[in-house]
Amino acid sequence: MKALWNDKVIAESNDTIIIEGNHYFPVDSVKAEFLKDSKTHTICHWKGTASYYTIDVDGKSNTDAAWFYPTPSDAAMPIQDRIAFWRGVEISE
Repeated sequence: MKALWNDKVIAESNDTIIIEGNHYFPVDSVKAEFLKDSKTHTICHWKGTASYYTIDVDGKSNTDAAWFYPTPSDAAMPIQDRIAFWRGVEISE
């Protein structure tokens, strides 16, 4: 699977986990040079507290377009050390 935004591959892996329709990529498959820390956090009733990244490619930013759970709940442990995408990030094979 690939995550693409602004004509760049942000992540690529044959080992994604799909939860609630979202592909969670292993953190080491994501190109960190495209990610900037965000101060945004949200709470999922069963996964825990999510943190976000803004994707920055060639001077264009996609605010909070990637998220992860630094300390997922026991029920969501399979997505620990994984990142998912939204807000126009294309996920394809």
